[in-house]
Amino acid sequence: MNYYEKSKKTLEAIKDRRDYTILAIESSCDETAVAVTRGRTVLSSVISSQIEIHRRFGGVVPEIASRNHVLAIGNIVEEALAGAKLTLEGIDVVAVTYGPGLLGALLVGVSYAKALAFASGKPLIPIDHIKGHMAANYIASPELQPPYLCLLASGGHTAILKVNSFADIVTLGSTQDDAAGEAFDKVARVLGLPYPGGPEIEKLAKEGLPTYALPRAFKEKSYDFSFSGLKTAIINLVENSRARGEEIRRADLARSFQDEVADLLVGKTLAAAAEYNLSTVALAGGVGANGALRERLALQGAKAGLRILLPPRALCTDNAAMIGVAAYEEIACGALPAELTLDADPEL
Repeated sequence: MNYYEKSKKTLEAIKDRRDYTILAIESSCDETAVAVTRGRTVLSSVISSQIEIHRRFGGVVPEIASRNHVLAIGNIVEEALAGAKLTLEGIDVVAVTYGPGLLGALLVGVSYAKALAFASGKPLIPIDHIKGHMAANYIASPELQPPYLCLLASGGHTAILKVNSFADIVTLGSTQDDAAGEAFDKVARVLGLPYPGGPEIEKLAKEGLPTYALPRAFKEKSYDFSFSGLKTAIINLVENSRARGEEIRRADLARSFQDEVADLLVGKTLAAAAEYNLSTVALAGGVGANGALRERLALQGAKAGLRILLPPRALCTDNAAMIGVAAYEEIACGALPAELTLDADPEL
């Protein structure tokens, strides 16, 4: 019996259990993360961040990110196993993010996970990074069950998702250009703020007032998003003000931008919840760590009589715990193990 057939038998035997353990690897961008999970419980979670390395460049440099993943991943796996008080023999399944993300960064995690799974005889479960972000809500709220609405807002993706089950997710609307997190980073750069832009804009916005009028796309009823025009409007505003020698009220502009993004995300999400008669809304993705967005969604959601789920900020940004729990949910839905031909898919 070959590796794949053994993996299928193993998954079939454990899929209805809740006590098997998963070693999960996440390397889609600039965090090397490994976690050990059991069901919706996190036994250990270790993250090696490269923020300080990339800050000098104003953003993530893919080749540098990949090289640092190679240097870190072995030690992070060992640290995660030690944190869970387990050895590799105590692991039942290996899970890994295979897309979307930076190709070179993804390949480090996928290659390591395939080698680890084959050498140990463990089934390998490939995970969509976006579904991983959604699964963060199962960690913070283990009782969560579909159907519910998910607002996904991250560096590369922005969408409103109707979750009928973990295997049946309907996209009601998505960004047609820049994602919310991408817009935060680009606006931060224009304002002279360091990478990553989201936390820096949030910090600066606390000192300002929303005094700038900014444009909004998709004013008609639509669950799609567009942030490119908003970003461009701010770039033009800043450049024109500098050309005229006018003062740029950076804190006010940061506050105006942040409020516009939060209002757009929350407004469309609550409208979708009302139309589809869903009483629970879950937030997911790195932009979900933004305090203004969290506060607005919680406040307006409560006024609408909705249950609003806000995962801890540490679970909004990239981590491997969410990948492990996503693998558990996929197995429960009947997912098959990956073959050793599994490849990274940056455009997944």
